[in-house]
Formats: sequence, structure tokens, C-alpha cells
Amino acid sequence: MSEIIRRDPRREWIARNRLHPEYANVLADMGGGGGGAVSEWQGPNGAVRKNPRAIGFIGPNGVKRIDRSGLQQGGQSAATTTAARDSRRMVTIDQPAFLVAVVPDMTGGRLSTHDKDLLGLARRLADADAERPGAVVAILFGEHKEAALGEAGIDQVVHLDDNSYAGFAPEACLAALSGVEREMAPRFWLLPDSPLGGSELGRRLAVRLGERPATQVWQVEADAHSETSWRCTARGAAGSVDITRHLPRVVLALAECAEPVSETRHAAQPVALPQPLPDVLGRLKDMGEVAVDPASVSLAEAEFILSAGNGVKDWEGYHRAAQVLGAAKGASRVAVDDGFMARDRQVGASGTWVSARVYVAVGISGAIQHLQGIQSCDKVVTINLDERCDMVKRADLAVIGDAGEILAALVARVERYREQQQENRDAA
Repeated sequence: MSEIIRRDPRREWIARNRLHPEYANVLADMGGGGGGAVSEWQGPNGAVRKNPRAIGFIGPNGVKRIDRSGLQQGGQSAATTTAARDSRRMVTIDQPAFLVAVVPDMTGGRLSTHDKDLLGLARRLADADAERPGAVVAILFGEHKEAALGEAGIDQVVHLDDNSYAGFAPEACLAALSGVEREMAPRFWLLPDSPLGGSELGRRLAVRLGERPATQVWQVEADAHSETSWRCTARGAAGSVDITRHLPRVVLALAECAEPVSETRHAAQPVALPQPLPDVLGRLKDMGEVAVDPASVSLAEAEFILSAGNGVKDWEGYHRAAQVLGAAKGASRVAVDDGFMARDRQVGASGTWVSARVYVAVGISGAIQHLQGIQSCDKVVTINLDERCDMVKRADLAVIGDAGEILAALVARVERYREQQQENRDAA
């Protein structure tokens, strides 16, 4: 085989011309990814949009690198992305100088974006002193399904999966946190200031420890003159003013309080408490969940959204699917402008920014303002006929086909599954 390097002047010229229609494909081939452009795309008005978070790669030492030549920006395959994730620097802290305790909400048994932001803040507090680093210990209640605790920045895990912590059990959880305080004595306690449990549990913990907590914290900065070497900025007066004070031991932080961990992996070592936790006589009784009409739930608070766009032709079938699945209804701007959905159901930068656990986009091509509105969603599923649209590129799972037929098949499958479950209960 000849060792002469062959050059393709035409491909090199296309790679230098961002307005060329084959620019993205050529750049992806030159980068070796072959997975399509993910760091930049052409918007509906012809302007080139760039995703700054998609540019760069994790080097062998775990530090993010940016190739200024642009060769690696054309797209990455799934294998390349997995390899980049696995190449993150592994950090193991055997003898930490102190501990930072985090109590995530773990909605649905998984870390939410709010939880990951909180772990990023904990990681920042623990790694401030490179000579005497601390460790992040996560206290998890009940069953969890998260397989990437180490990638989120957790060094140690205290998992309490007893049935007494299931559901709404703030008294039992508070007793467990008191046991962790007694046995491990963390320097800081971090909890999400959210209505999913962290807000109430954090305030109960502060009263139990006799600490004055900082609530609705959105920024933490180093301060050599502070008692704890840190100061925090929190929302006050219904979010109309900012309050700055030294960082206390108990912190209830808002979403986006820090960047989630992205450059290191940690051990997430299971840890058992030396002494068993005492039984607690609870005065509160969890009566179970109350059924709520998904249509009455605000889009900003919905956990599961079924959103419809211009590709939906069978609107009766769409409403039927939302009812059977128990999903809140959303819509693209086109569907709202055409009168198929109400204005308060519009998702996007010009409508409502959503942070659902699961967002299903049906017949939505993915305009830039719509993609901005769903950027905080954990999982995005799309049903679309166009496999090259921007929503398919954004989605974690894409189903290519007719929206009406797929929704009808999904509804039939769900109804059949529920009938089987009911038959099993009747037989028991």
C-alpha cells in the first residue's frame, strides 16, 4: 500500500466554507465521527447555530480540550461519546479531610438535573483545597435506579432502603440524617430547595442541628474573610432581592446553583453506618398519592409531557393518548397558532420552559426556540416522519413513522398491559 498521503482539495475547501450545503457532513467525516453535526447546525432563518457545550473532548488526564482546527467539532458517534465519557479522570479519595453531605431528591429513583447541580456544588466545596480534599457523601433513601452515581461526583454512598423511608416519611428520614451527623459529622449539609421533599427535610434538619440555614441559594463564592471561607447569595422577599451571607452548615440550593460534574469520575463507594439507626415512632402517616388530572398541572411542574406539533393530524387520537398515558399536554408554536391547542400549552422560549423527567415530542421538527424550552428535560422521545430533523438529533430515543399509527399502537399496548395487571390482581 502506498504511503503517500492523498489530499482532496474539494473536501478541504468545503470544510473551510460553513455556508456550503455539504459542510456538516464533510466536517463529520474529517473528524472521524460520522454521526452528524451536533455542535452546530443551520437554523430555520439560515443562520448557523452553535452549541458551545458540544465543542471539545475529554483528554486522557480528564481535562476538557478544544481542538481549534475544528476537525473534532463535526460530530461524534455514540461509541466516541462513550469513549470520551469513560476517559474521564478517575478520582479516589481514601482519607478525606472532611465530608460534604448531600441528600438528593432522587425523583423516580434517579438523579434529577437539580440533584446533579447540587452535587456539582458539593464537589466544588470538597475540592477547594487540593492538598486537603474532602469527600462528597450522598444519603439515598428508598430504592434507587441510578447507575452513574460516580459520574455525578459522589465519593461515598449511604443507602438506606428500609421500607420505613418509602413515600412521605420526613420523621424517619430526619432521624437517619441525625444518625449520619452523629457518626460522620459532615462539614456541610446540602439539600435541594424543591417541593419534592428536600425543602421540608432541609428545614427540619436545620432545626434539629440548631443551625440557621441558607435557603434558595443560587450562587456560592470563596471568601477568605468568612467564617466558613465561603459566602453564598440567596433569593429573598419572594425572589425580588438577593441576600449575601457567609455559607452556613445547612444549605438549601436552587437549580443551576453550580455546574454538574463533567470532567471526573468518582468511586461512589458504599458506606455503612457504624451504629444501627433507632426506630422512630412517626406521627405522620402516608396515605398514598392522590390522583391528579394531568391537564390541571402546569407545564413548568409536569414530570411527563406529551407534546404535539404540526405533524399531528389525528388530534382526537393525540388527546386519547395523553389521557391513557396520564401525561400533561404540550404543543409547539405552530400547533398553538393554528388553534389546535391553547396558548398556555405552548412549550419553548416563547412559551413555557419545561423540566420534565420525560418529554415526548409528536410531530415536532424542533425549531430553535422549542429546543431551548426543553433543554432541562431529562429524557426526550420523539415521534417523527423526518429522520433528519433537529428534534431527532436532540432526542434520546427517536421513533420514525406516522404519529397517529404509533400513538394508537402505544395506547393499545398500555391498555392491554393494564388489563393483564388487573387480571393478575383479581386472581390473587
